[in-house]
Amino acid sequence: MPAALADPTATLLVSCPDRRGIVATLAQVLHGHGANILEADQHTDRSAGVFFQRIHFDLAESRTDRLTLEGAISDVAQPLEMAWRIVYGDRLARLAIFVSKTNHCLYDLLLRHQAGDLRCEIPLIVSNHPDQAPVAEQFGIPYRVVPIAKETRAEQEARQLALLSEYRIDLAVLARYMQVLSGEFLDRFDRPVINIHHSFLPAFSGGRPYHQAYERGVKLIGATAHYATRDLDEGPIIAQDAIRASHRHSVADLVRKGRDVERTTLSRAVRCHLENRVLVHGNKTVVFE
Repeated sequence: MPAALADPTATLLVSCPDRRGIVATLAQVLHGHGANILEADQHTDRSAGVFFQRIHFDLAESRTDRLTLEGAISDVAQPLEMAWRIVYGDRLARLAIFVSKTNHCLYDLLLRHQAGDLRCEIPLIVSNHPDQAPVAEQFGIPYRVVPIAKETRAEQEARQLALLSEYRIDLAVLARYMQVLSGEFLDRFDRPVINIHHSFLPAFSGGRPYHQAYERGVKLIGATAHYATRDLDEGPIIAQDAIRASHRHSVADLVRKGRDVERTTLSRAVRCHLENRVLVHGNKTVVFE
């Protein structure tokens, strides 16, 4: 290891069939390579028989290099049928924000990033409208407008993908981006996409959840942050929250109240992802908060 790294920590995420000795085996491997474990959290899904663990550790006094450490982890992972990934703290993820006309989620993410609550780089904002260009300018972030029309969707998605490649984006966040990304887009991007849906899924999926909630007279409204998949509003859920509503609230009241929940739910999901606290298993997640 270099003598001084800006951030000498790393995070190991694993999942595998549950059996005895997994925790001890991983701890022994890390200890044997000079790592100091700072945090360790684990979960066993007993119905599925699957073990999950997140280990956050310090490599400042490591006696080996990263390639050797990864080789040692791979050696123990294979017989355990373990899926694993390791993320090093000295590399910041590069995040692109997609937004349409409303800016409450956009502002919240940018302010949290500015305050140091979201440890990442935000080099790009993409929109299908020019409305939020002044916000991007305020924060000094390039703003690219890619209008979306049914007749030219494939061409415009290709432009968006080119931007994500140009800016070397690791994560896309849909901050109330009111367009559906095609399955082809998600396949070609092949990196995580986090969406905020303005409903407590699976209730009221689709484009007008507050109107549906009003018609049903619900007493709770909420928001759901999830990974985007080919199945609209059905991707693995990362974070959810709710707030009380009553018969006195109009649709406009529900929208106003819902915005508070949307921005806090989205930022919590993004932070958990950036801190490598999320493991996806099937269409569910394990979130080590």
